[in-house]
Amino acid sequence: MTATDSSIATARHAARAASEKLAEDIVALDVSERLALADVFLIASAPSERQVNAIVDGIEDELAKFDLKPARREGRSGGRWVLLDYSDVVIHVQHEEDRVFYALERLWKDCPVVDLQLGDDASAKATAGTETE
Repeated sequence: MTATDSSIATARHAARAASEKLAEDIVALDVSERLALADVFLIASAPSERQVNAIVDGIEDELAKFDLKPARREGRSGGRWVLLDYSDVVIHVQHEEDRVFYALERLWKDCPVVDLQLGDDASAKATAGTETE
């Protein structure tokens, strides 16, 4: 089982919005075979709490254009790690220090990387895994 086309499309829209708000190290992992609750984890980071919140705002604004609203939102007030749960897509926007500490990519390293189609943007490049279409 792999992530659905709609989940991948949602992750791509969110990734583009994050990129426009200068998110760093944007990576999407297909967690559908390992996790029954979601298809894709999208992970992005920023160097400050203010930037984390700006990225979250950009993602929410973009996905709202497709009538998508998060079922749950966690961590907004702190701005260190904001989780947006869109059911099939779970978005993690982390302060870069928290991202290094919690190392979500390491925890989910066996999951394939989703091609976010962000072009030549270096932040879209993942360091491990295979790509899913």
